[in-house]
Amino acid sequence: MANPITGDQTMSLYYDKNGTPLPSMEWAKKMATKDYKRVQETTLPDGKWVSTVWLGLNYNFNTTSFPLIFETMVFRTERDLDDLYCERWATLAEAEAGHKRIVEMCLKGELNVHDK
Repeated sequence: MANPITGDQTMSLYYDKNGTPLPSMEWAKKMATKDYKRVQETTLPDGKWVSTVWLGLNYNFNTTSFPLIFETMVFRTERDLDDLYCERWATLAEAEAGHKRIVEMCLKGELNVHDK
């Protein structure tokens, strides 16, 4: 089956931000770079922290669809990383748009991210 992002005929476990498959050592080098991993972060007025990062690791266990290599999570605070909400994305553009949408939903009270 082809990678739906790159058209490559093999699915990989590791990907760069563009969805290009990576060898595990290249992925590990990129994971060690905080600026490469960070997509966006927002601290909300109530202290909750919304963080979107590149994972580079395919979290989609359905091999017939896009690799999910980005993640947006809502935490209690930037220091208290008890996760309250999570969504994953296939592309950088989806991750950026998803981060913005989740922040807006939190601000409007439309996303149920109450403390556990």
